[in-house]
Amino acid sequence: MQIYNTQTHRKQELEPIEPGKIRMYVCGPTVYDQIHIGNARTFLSFDVIRRYLMYKGYEVTFAQNLTDVDDKIINRANEQGRTAADVAEEFSNAFIEQMHRFGILDPDIRPRATHEIKAMQEMIESLIEQGNAYVADNGDVYFSVRSDNNYGVLSGRDLDQMRAGERVEVNDQKRDPFDFALWKAAKPGEPSWPSPWGDGRPGWHTECCAMIHRYLGTPIDIHGGGADLVFPHHENETAQAMCAWHEPLANLWMHTGMLRVDGEKMSKSLGNFYTLKEVLDKYPADAVRLLMLQTHYRAPLDFSFDRLEGAVGTLERLRTCENNLLWAAKNGTGSEELDATLDSAVSETRDEFTCQMDDDFNTAGGLAAIFSLVTSANTYLADAGTAAGGKAAKAAAEALAELAGVLGVTLASEEDELPAELVGLAEKYAGYQGDSAAEAADALIAARQAARKAKDWGTADGIRDAITGLGLVLEDTAAGARLRRA
Repeated sequence: MQIYNTQTHRKQELEPIEPGKIRMYVCGPTVYDQIHIGNARTFLSFDVIRRYLMYKGYEVTFAQNLTDVDDKIINRANEQGRTAADVAEEFSNAFIEQMHRFGILDPDIRPRATHEIKAMQEMIESLIEQGNAYVADNGDVYFSVRSDNNYGVLSGRDLDQMRAGERVEVNDQKRDPFDFALWKAAKPGEPSWPSPWGDGRPGWHTECCAMIHRYLGTPIDIHGGGADLVFPHHENETAQAMCAWHEPLANLWMHTGMLRVDGEKMSKSLGNFYTLKEVLDKYPADAVRLLMLQTHYRAPLDFSFDRLEGAVGTLERLRTCENNLLWAAKNGTGSEELDATLDSAVSETRDEFTCQMDDDFNTAGGLAAIFSLVTSANTYLADAGTAAGGKAAKAAAEALAELAGVLGVTLASEEDELPAELVGLAEKYAGYQGDSAAEAADALIAARQAARKAKDWGTADGIRDAITGLGLVLEDTAAGARLRRA
């Protein structure tokens, strides 16, 4: 399996530190507001990477933090006349809720920065003792960037050629403008904790590094995040790790490309800023996943609602194919020659899907492989007619569901689509006495066909209208008539 390493600027073979096991960390959100769709793209990408590694048989330990103390949280709390803890709790819960809605697996470990102060202080003390950090006159503690001869190893930046960027604070407490805060002295009204250097709180760059070391050890196999974190956040993380523990923080650094909306940078001033919650309130999560996965995780993603509408159609095509295959598997007789052709298509799809995903998690290629099977399956269903079915159709449906599941896309079975109200309709129009929605659907179809044959148009139209009233349509397929969601 080849994975692109940001640090080396090339793909390299995945070689786990411990055979068969992967330790993986992805930077979580700063919890002061609902996350936006750019954040969601990053979390989705690493969710799929994690899922695929597990699909390949690796035992994955996945950790993701919640940054629940930060300037942004404090500022939001002050704006709203609330405590920082209240703001952090509200949006921590909101983040977890939206991740669940989006089909993102829970991490195995989810540390909160405010619960890990001791680990951070221990790391800071080690850096001070080794001459890589210093205590300023005001009680702040700073990392001495120039004490690390390897600083810039991740981002490829040279200090002497850089200007102070937006996250490089310049003040008279620093020995060098590029030095960054490990510990911030307490200010009135801000959350703080006691420390050997006085009351204060950790700096942003301190948090992840200390939590990784505590829960996963160092080095880990994979560290991930958005491309905007390469510098300074991840550069500062790896510098702290090398100086504190004299070993890399991670063997592989992975970063997702930025998200644009209709070709423009997403911003509130342009009116093109969308939270994940806003999007999921209007569109199926699986459709949003499909849209985002059509672009390789390292490439910039151009988001648009036109493309999202197209993804809704793509999702329906995928689900319809699976349901048609399941229907055929139950109702068709099978064709030895055509079944062999479909079996071959299933095998080729599995091979191609693995080939694409093994190449730096190429989800676009993986989706193309899945839809090649959809095309083959639809051709099979059309060519086989009433003979479509049996083991081949079932195997193809299972393959679609399995491979889509690796991408976190859920395909609903035909049984899941049928409402329980069909039982009452079937009792009324067909004398059905059971409690199965699927059996009730068959009874209604048979009753309507019998009514039409007898030219009893009133009964036939009544059955049709009742079915339509439940949000269903009657569909003729090669293997016979069926009901499905409109």
